[in-house]
Amino acid sequence: MKSAILSVGTELLFGQITNTNSVYLSQQLNDLGIDVMYHYTVGDNPKRLAEMIRQAFTDCDVIVTTGGLGPTQDDLTKEIAAEVLHDELVLHEDLLEELEGYFKKINRVMTENNKKQVYLPSRAVVFDNDAGTAPGFALEENGKTIICMPGPPREMTRMFERRVRPYLEAKSEDVIYYKMLRTFGIGESMLETELQEWIDGQTDPTLATYAKEGEACLRITSKRRTLEEAKAAVEDMIEKVNRKVGQFVYSYDDEEFYHVVGRKMIEQNLSFSCAESCTGGLFAQTITEVPGISAVFDRGLVTYSNRAKMEELGVKAETLEKFGAVSEETAIEMAEGLRKVTGSRLCVSVTGIAGPDGGTEEKPVGLVYICAILDDERVSREFKIRNTNRKWNRNYTVLCMLDMINHLIEGRK
Repeated sequence: MKSAILSVGTELLFGQITNTNSVYLSQQLNDLGIDVMYHYTVGDNPKRLAEMIRQAFTDCDVIVTTGGLGPTQDDLTKEIAAEVLHDELVLHEDLLEELEGYFKKINRVMTENNKKQVYLPSRAVVFDNDAGTAPGFALEENGKTIICMPGPPREMTRMFERRVRPYLEAKSEDVIYYKMLRTFGIGESMLETELQEWIDGQTDPTLATYAKEGEACLRITSKRRTLEEAKAAVEDMIEKVNRKVGQFVYSYDDEEFYHVVGRKMIEQNLSFSCAESCTGGLFAQTITEVPGISAVFDRGLVTYSNRAKMEELGVKAETLEKFGAVSEETAIEMAEGLRKVTGSRLCVSVTGIAGPDGGTEEKPVGLVYICAILDDERVSREFKIRNTNRKWNRNYTVLCMLDMINHLIEGRK
């Protein structure tokens, strides 16, 4: 079954609202085994909306729309949907009673234009909206189906989960199952190259690589008659992928790197602290996004200046003078000093040049040194990120720190 997602609203074209609905619906439809072929966005213009629906139906069986179901004059989605699928709008008396009851319950006067929301196509399968006032609906004709839902994400997601998903499940003949693998340390092009034998001529399961900032992702998907068959096919492919690039995979469930590392530290009751220079506390900020991390995270120190490195961590003045603040020697003394100060089993330090200024020919922007100590195991590395974007360098450095910690925890250097 092929589908298109059609977002309605001039505010989307003006960039006044971020369209999160399309991302959510793409994920949900693919999970149901419904292929998403197109994303469309159209303003509150009846002619262009009608043209877009007709165009989408030339290649798709299902169109899912969001927006344009409200009480104002520019809310025209259901009018155009009824026109294209040769139906007419009629007053749904039961929905009118519910709407009037809602306004009485909140002690507000229902203006006349609100009745517009309960005029729906005569053949519509109605989806009630228990998070708002505008009902949604499905309308079918000659094997084509349009599903119209409200635009506000809270209303749309609730309606989809409670009403639309069961409706579509009854129509879908196949079940789709996928796993999203997250990797670090291998680029998207190299990931594709390593897996080329399965990507070329693939049928089922299918493999698709995606670039994410500083990472590469791999989606493995199978569409089968039963969920059990699809899961088995995906798991079999994961085993093959692991033999090729398993050392780079940090998650098989589309998790963020910091969640994976944070969970491992919590599960192992592993006390840890960090000392940051070039990242300015970004690592501590990131890792504290993990719920429950307070059980193991002792402290994060931002030792930006040489003075701070010496006073807070005991970095030697001669080390800074001989090797500089951005050096492996300084990173090592930062981590060792942090361990003395905190007593944490795991200590990680970082120093570098985030840019865009401050680099030299000998020490360019993007040069970073990280040291991690776990009990008696110590690892220190140099990274040359080679990017002049300050934000990107800092974010990528945090990923490098997480990768080093992850390897230490797993007993890999």
